[in-house]
Amino acid sequence: MRSENSPQPQTEDPSETGFSTLVLMLATAAMVHLGTAPDPAGGETKLDLEQAKQMIDLLEVLRNKTAGNLTIAESNVLDNLLFDLRMHYVEAVGQA
Repeated sequence: MRSENSPQPQTEDPSETGFSTLVLMLATAAMVHLGTAPDPAGGETKLDLEQAKQMIDLLEVLRNKTAGNLTIAESNVLDNLLFDLRMHYVEAVGQA
């Protein structure tokens, strides 16, 4: 039986959760602007290359500013998302 004063087990570092959430929020916004995900507000998809590029650029700035301070998992998530978003962006520019 657990006493009231015993610490609760933590499954994740809160700072890692916050960073991952921020990265996923920016990536989701980029996907919405690329038309690969529906806009949460209206449910429709539309292409806005300027806004998509801005979100991708923000993720790149975040990557550069946090270099050397991320866990391997955080770094991999950010790198993979940037790669995928850039590929979608190039594809969208080609179709526009």
